[in-house]
Amino acid sequence: MSKKDEDLINRIAEGARAGRVSRRDFMNYSMAAGLTTAGATGLWAKSASAAPQRGGTFRWGIHDGNTGDTHDPGTYLTRTMIFLAHTHRSFLTMINGDGSLGPDLANSWEGSADASEWTFELTDKASFHSGKKVTADDVIASLNHHRGDDSTSAAKALLSDVVDISKDGDYVVKVKLSGGNADFPWLMTDYHLAICPANDDGTINWKSGDGSGPYKIDSGEFGVQFSLSRHDGWHGEGAWFDKVEMITLNDPNARQTALVTGDVDAVSLIELKTMALLGRDRNINIFNIPSAGAITLPMHCNKPPFDNVDVRTAMKLAIDRDEIIEKIAFGAATKGNDFHHSPAQPYWPDDIPQHEYDPDKAKALLKKAGHDGLSVSLSTADSIYAGAVDMAVLYAEQAKAAGINIDVVREPNDGYYTDVWLKKPFCMVSWGARPTPDVMYTLAYKADAAWNESFWVNDRFNELLLMAKAELDDTRRAEMYREMAMIAHDDGGTIIPFFNNFVYAARANVGTPDQLAASWENDGARAASRWWFTG
Repeated sequence: MSKKDEDLINRIAEGARAGRVSRRDFMNYSMAAGLTTAGATGLWAKSASAAPQRGGTFRWGIHDGNTGDTHDPGTYLTRTMIFLAHTHRSFLTMINGDGSLGPDLANSWEGSADASEWTFELTDKASFHSGKKVTADDVIASLNHHRGDDSTSAAKALLSDVVDISKDGDYVVKVKLSGGNADFPWLMTDYHLAICPANDDGTINWKSGDGSGPYKIDSGEFGVQFSLSRHDGWHGEGAWFDKVEMITLNDPNARQTALVTGDVDAVSLIELKTMALLGRDRNINIFNIPSAGAITLPMHCNKPPFDNVDVRTAMKLAIDRDEIIEKIAFGAATKGNDFHHSPAQPYWPDDIPQHEYDPDKAKALLKKAGHDGLSVSLSTADSIYAGAVDMAVLYAEQAKAAGINIDVVREPNDGYYTDVWLKKPFCMVSWGARPTPDVMYTLAYKADAAWNESFWVNDRFNELLLMAKAELDDTRRAEMYREMAMIAHDDGGTIIPFFNNFVYAARANVGTPDQLAASWENDGARAASRWWFTG
């Protein structure tokens, strides 16, 4: 490298540290000066990413919010609820930018030899926005909120194996399980398991919106907007912005326009069909992050015609995933195979036969099932995914070759997950990423799970799920997850066209860490605490 190029790279790095150079320009200038992509990425991490700055109001446009949302963590569902939870409340553990498990309220955790007992040591530095210290009593009450016969929490299935939760002083929590669960600390990252202040009777005070997260709520209205300010008692790293405005922008055109005009600093989802055009704007950075998030089409197995496995298989064979990924996802996706275990999770079984588009076989299966000329309705909405309605229409066209008539029903964005999902027998759903197959299967495939979206019951699958939780031998555990994947593939009621990348964007003056978490959009839903303004 010439002295001239070396001097140029040094000036670029200095500009990045001072916040005068965007990530995109930094990468372009560095490679033009002779650095490789890897070298430029590493230099960015050492310069711009290492020097976040405090100040400013972060305006965040979010693509999924309803007026019926609440502060009850057991009801968290929409992106607004999830992102707000990660902004104003805390959890025992968190998923780091590199995908590893890290501390939040818990400084450390340790399991027994058989993984049936877990001990969490809490930080003594955390406080709620009301001023109260966060203690073991708050953690116990918050976890118990999702347990018991009277609980209506969506996370009830995640804690069904918990036998007892106790404390050892103010800052140690002990959890006993009915059997081993090697993934239990990962479960504590689930967005429902936010820690709220305990009441004297052992319940939690969730209605006030009090939390111990990096930002406190100053005002807000679900489905509209929330205004927050930095919590001086925040126990973690980050929280660089002074204030945060979370704005619900369900309409994709309004959301993208707000980003282009500078009315917001970042958005949680962009229109994929205009991604290339938007990428030409020097004022905007686009992030395209592979994830274990998925688009699913659950069929209610307890209702005809989907109570017939041949019909379910026919519907899986009547969809051309390759065409959908090309025309709807614009390549920003990984092909699905009708079991909710993604390549981004551990124990990935890569030898399951792929469900390919085969309308002739689908037609034969429908004839065998006595459902020639099948007609079904498929519900969808714009807020589910960029191009969700177009995707449903394309699937309907593909299915015609199998003699299937799909009536695409465009549902309202507001109330979709309360009025459509789990109620209408065939719909489209967007799932956020889960860190392990056990978490995903427990939430959405376990027979008695509140979110068993296809109402599918398979005794062998449920038996394996219980066995795999307690299996500490990785080879044996991988074998169990492979068998479970095969059962869901052959018998399950969920079509999975693809695992979608999280594609979102921010203005060029927004700084981000070099590694962005793939658990949710916007850096694992933690953009407010992990990002900053560069100038």
